[in-house]
Amino acid sequence: MDWMFTLSGFVVGAIVGLTGVGGGSLMTPLLVLVFGVHPATAVGTDLLYAAITKAGGTFVHAKKGHVDWRITRLLASGSIPAALLTVWGLSFLPKQSAEVSHVISVSLGIALLLTAGAIIFRHQLQTHALAHADDGAHTQLRAPITVAFGALLGVLVTVSSVGAGALGVAVLFYLYPRLPTIRIIGSDVAHAVPLTLIAGLGHWLLGSIDWSLLGSLLLGSLPGIWLGSHASAKIPDRILRPILACMLLLIGGKLIAQ
Repeated sequence: MDWMFTLSGFVVGAIVGLTGVGGGSLMTPLLVLVFGVHPATAVGTDLLYAAITKAGGTFVHAKKGHVDWRITRLLASGSIPAALLTVWGLSFLPKQSAEVSHVISVSLGIALLLTAGAIIFRHQLQTHALAHADDGAHTQLRAPITVAFGALLGVLVTVSSVGAGALGVAVLFYLYPRLPTIRIIGSDVAHAVPLTLIAGLGHWLLGSIDWSLLGSLLLGSLPGIWLGSHASAKIPDRILRPILACMLLLIGGKLIAQ
């Protein structure tokens, strides 16, 4: 079974590198629905998997000048405190219980539906944002909204491990419509590293990490995201994104309904 985890890590890592989307959105439900991993363990393990995997992607994007560090800092100033508070709140819940499993599964399903919506309507959001890019409210409130959205991501990612990719990219497209796409993706991937690391370490303290599973995933994901990141500026994602969105809609609905 380990080689299947490794193959899964490679495929998901490549998608993350290509689009900035697909880490928790694909890996966590894959672990829960296909491999039967407990939702709490799947979320905790996937968070550390994402932190290490996206660190490799951040290195490539930063080397190519694809990261806007100011945006990354604004997001992190909201997401890191929110993640710490969420981990503290989770510490009061019974470990590995059916209630926790249900809460995480439903939260994961909702996060996947939001992520699918963000992928589907990304261009409409960007078009609307471009039309209002010079509005006073848009420019003056951009920084505090970025911080507030970072806080929302901190909660969502810590509970479900989903949201740092597609949701982050969609909102950044809306807030910074004139920023090149590749810099939006690079900045989002860079922000995901400290967020998923802090949240993952919190889950480790809660006992929700499977280290053997983590090692198997990383064995495939590190070369996967390296290849995907190098190809991200050359391969169009107009075909990949609709397919990914449909998959997330189906998976999210299944997790909520089960």
